[in-house]
Amino acid sequence: MNHRSHTSRRKFLRSGGASLSGLAAAGLAQQAEEPLPRLNVLLVLVDDLRPELGCYGNPRVKTPRIDRLASRGMVFLRSYCQQAASSPSRTTLLTGLRPDTTRVYDQRIHFRAFRPNAITLPEQFRDHGYETTAFGKVFESPALDDHRSWSIAPWNPGGPAWHSAANGALSRANWERLQRSRWRVAEDEPGAAAEAATSKSWRASSLDAAQLPDGQVAAAAAEAIAQLKDRPFFIAVGLRGPSLPMIAPERFFKLYPTGRSDIPKAPDPPRDAPTFALHGSEEVRKYDDIPAEGPIPIPKARELIRAYRACVTFADSQIGVLLDALDHNGIADRTAVAIVGVSGSHLGELGLWNKHSNYEAATHTALVVRAPRQRNAGRKTEALVESVDLFPSLCAICDVPLAQNMEGSSWRGIFDDPKRLWKRAVFSQHPRIIPGVGPGMGYSMRTVRHRYTEWSGIDSPYSTVELYDYKDSRNELRNIANRPEHVSLVNGLAHMMREGWEGSRPPTQLPTRVRG
Repeated sequence: MNHRSHTSRRKFLRSGGASLSGLAAAGLAQQAEEPLPRLNVLLVLVDDLRPELGCYGNPRVKTPRIDRLASRGMVFLRSYCQQAASSPSRTTLLTGLRPDTTRVYDQRIHFRAFRPNAITLPEQFRDHGYETTAFGKVFESPALDDHRSWSIAPWNPGGPAWHSAANGALSRANWERLQRSRWRVAEDEPGAAAEAATSKSWRASSLDAAQLPDGQVAAAAAEAIAQLKDRPFFIAVGLRGPSLPMIAPERFFKLYPTGRSDIPKAPDPPRDAPTFALHGSEEVRKYDDIPAEGPIPIPKARELIRAYRACVTFADSQIGVLLDALDHNGIADRTAVAIVGVSGSHLGELGLWNKHSNYEAATHTALVVRAPRQRNAGRKTEALVESVDLFPSLCAICDVPLAQNMEGSSWRGIFDDPKRLWKRAVFSQHPRIIPGVGPGMGYSMRTVRHRYTEWSGIDSPYSTVELYDYKDSRNELRNIANRPEHVSLVNGLAHMMREGWEGSRPPTQLPTRVRG
């Protein structure tokens, strides 16, 4: 029997079996050569998002949807923005260029005033075959949107239907008005600083999530995901999140009992710091429930922290709407997702509220990324990264060529080794009016342990230095730059500052100025 079986098998192979086997092998080879599906991108920008989420080790802030994404992706523990202000930071994220290159330092100028030929992140994907569109606050406002970036006009709450002729016409009209104004918007122009009308810094709303702007943005983006699921897309979603005025449905406030919120940490200004490095927390003081000057009382500070956390959890719920849309449409496994804090925010640290400083609370941001087929899913990395790195990183993840003259470095390689050596330092900056000097700029460099900041007058030789050691505290307690025992440390950090961001690139990072 064994002989007959062996003979039969041999005869089979000598006849048609061999050719069938060859076809099977050819088929496997063809499958191996077939390119993998192009990856989609879902980019979610959230205003004022501190790295204090569940996945960052803070159980007091309830973020189950972001935590779920983190369990399948990577948490960047040390991510920093280039300027802790909304429009400059968004511009950096979306152009891959630093503020001194774009010359966007406030909310009133478009980057094309000085960089007319700059290629944006969505524009690069559009130029390589992607449908690109946006929902909510992606660029600073409709008045400062970049029409060239989108194959389908962006949508904002209250506007015409997404992907409608009327919405496309509105986008073109905004673009034409921006060009006529030479890429600047007036302070009082509608949309230049859009916010809900309220006299109070926060409100627990009786409205359902779907009736508030962030809920409307998430629902519209989820519908777009369903419509675009069969072609590669780049969808950007901008959530107001915990930005002022802080508004969320009442049920999210109920998750944080009244009176149990933390009090501000390190509420005093740093000792020996220049006064102009701080600010008057003007962003929150324009509301009727906040004192016009002086310390914010502890009960009110607790209210603000509670409202901040309720709004973060509300934003998390709307991120859940987007992630569910990817799952329901069967494209989660071929969509890269990045949750990005546009900036951080002071919550009473150093006596400050909101952003607009070079200090840790304002510049340190949340960054959680899940990429299909990534290694080390569910891990955290302490590698220093910055907002300017997002553009080259998403291109690397999706095999999209880089635009020219990128000023960031792709962190795609960190997925392979979360503990690898990376940047020596990351860089932030913020303009200030320096008393007796005039306009000035503070350039701040964050290393693993220290923050070194140089202030200089723009039209004068004035200069001063700050240095903080984070070994024993996450906040800035004392400026030690002028202490004699730190002379060599200051000199070494000053040398690193002179070398700038180009001198702090990852050791294995190839130049990013090589592909068009």
